Amino acid sequence: QVQLVESGGGLVQPGGSLRLSCAASGIIFSINTMGWYRQAPGKERELVATITSGGSTNYADSVKGRFTISRDNAKRTVFLQMNSLKPEDTAVYYCNANIRNNVLSVGMAYWGKGTLVTVSS
Repeated sequence: QVQLVESGGGLVQPGGSLRLSCAASGIIFSINTMGWYRQAPGKERELVATITSGGSTNYADSVKGRFTISRDNAKRTVFLQMNSLKPEDTAVYYCNANIRNNVLSVGMAYWGKGTLVTVSS
């Protein structure tokens, strides 16, 4: 099976920075798009940023210019560098990846369990 394990969440003051990481492991033939989503208390899960296997990126308007998504294909890891954090960025951040398990399979979406980011003074 496949596992996505996030790390790097925590408590940070407004204006601060955090770097999230998500490593994929298990039976993996290839990884297509990887991304980060977040869910704040009482709200629906929303897209934060995605990155294709070729490195093309997409960001939610609310994080453009502050967050940067990147990936290390050799290490099967995706990162989210978060700068100029605001209280409204407080949420559980989830890693997502579209993964093929073998050469004949289609891609399936996998999710991590999430890491909590709290922005507060």
